Amino acid sequence: MAATAPVCNYRWQAPAFRLPATDGRVLSLTELAGPRGTLILFICNHCPYVKAVLDRIIRDARNLMALGIGVAAISANDARAYPQDGFAAMTAVAETHHFPFPYLYDETQEVARAYGAACTPDFFGFDARLGLQYRGRLDASGRNPAPDGARRELYEAMKQIAETGHGPVDQVPSIGCSIKWKAA
Repeated sequence: MAATAPVCNYRWQAPAFRLPATDGRVLSLTELAGPRGTLILFICNHCPYVKAVLDRIIRDARNLMALGIGVAAISANDARAYPQDGFAAMTAVAETHHFPFPYLYDETQEVARAYGAACTPDFFGFDARLGLQYRGRLDASGRNPAPDGARRELYEAMKQIAETGHGPVDQVPSIGCSIKWKAA
C-alpha cells in the first residue's frame, strides 16, 4: 500500500538511537552524524519504490558524504511478516549493492516510530545540529526511471543544508510503500 510522508517540521530534533548495522557494528546517531548534516533514510529490501531508485540513492549518498553529510539507512519492517526484509537479507542487499553507508536494523520499530517514518523510502535531512531541514522526496520519478535531466531534489536540498544550515522552503513529500508495522 502506498503512503506519503508528512511535510517537514523544521528544526524538529532527531531522536537518538543505537542500532545494529549489517557490517557487524552497533552505531548511534552521534556516530553517524556528519559535520555538515545528516541524512537518515528509511528503506527496506522488497519495496518497489526503493528498488526503483536504489541506484540513485547510492549515487546521491556518495556525493553527499563527500560534502560532509553523514548518511545511514534504516529498515524497520516486520521481518516475521516480510522475511525478505530480515537482517540476513539486509546484509545481502547491502553487500550486493555496495552500500557506501551503514544499513541499520530497527527490529523493535521504536526508532521508526520515534521518527514518524511513514513509507519506504522516507528521507530525513538534518542540519549539523541535528535539526530537521528536509522531509522530501528523492526526485520526481516515484518508482519510474528518472527522465534525463531530472532534478536531484534530495541531493540539492542536502547540499543547501551543508552550505547554509537551512533546507529549501518548497519540499514535495516522499511516496512509497507503507512501513510494515508489527501487530499490536
